[in-house]
Amino acid sequence: MNKNRIDFLVIGAQKAGTTALFQYLKAHPSIEMGRQKELHFFDNEEHFSQTHTSYEVYHDAFPPLQYGKLFGEATPIYLYWEPALPRIWNYNPNIKLIACLRNPITRAYSHWNMEYKRSWDTLTFPEALKWEWERSREALPLQHRVFSYQSRGFYSEQIRRWRRFFPDEQLLFINYDRFRKKPQECLSQVATFLDIPNHWETLEKEYNKLKYDHPISLREFAYLYRIFANDIREVERLLKWDCSSWLDFDRLV
Repeated sequence: MNKNRIDFLVIGAQKAGTTALFQYLKAHPSIEMGRQKELHFFDNEEHFSQTHTSYEVYHDAFPPLQYGKLFGEATPIYLYWEPALPRIWNYNPNIKLIACLRNPITRAYSHWNMEYKRSWDTLTFPEALKWEWERSREALPLQHRVFSYQSRGFYSEQIRRWRRFFPDEQLLFINYDRFRKKPQECLSQVATFLDIPNHWETLEKEYNKLKYDHPISLREFAYLYRIFANDIREVERLLKWDCSSWLDFDRLV
């Protein structure tokens, strides 16, 4: 740790390969990750309800300090959870941040599939999309943790928000599709970003992958295409990525 501060965070996005990345980081000899994935410290309103915030419970979730090792954790809601950003900045303005971004169309479907299979949502996918904004109001003034299928996918706003607090050299954005196809290339990026040796364990490629009862339909894809097309193009501009595959109707889940 850097003066009892965590060195880096994997901040999101949900359903975008963060569990696989967590496992790779956990296995790296130069890194100590939190004892479990998703510590949910900076998105826990109770921790920040007092004038003075204690980080003792947070640091207790990590192994003892070891010289020469980086300490990190992965909680994918941080990217989306607006109050988390200033809290992280106040905690350690020099922290490094890693965000994995997935096609927001397929991410939304994967998110709904997870919530539906664990019975946290009982609506069909089209119904969940239709009523998302109405149902999300119950969480105001905060964001909704479960029914945020579409709202989590507007990445350009989130990118700009994080860039207002942190310089580009402290932010690393990883393309989920590239991570799945060429994990070693992405892990090499991570090693350079964190300034650690580019030595990674060979691990299984898929984590937390739930089967779909059926793939996203063309109609559902087309609906979300209209929702996200402009934002995807803005992500391309902001990150200098080629996101054309995200808008390809032939690339259904």
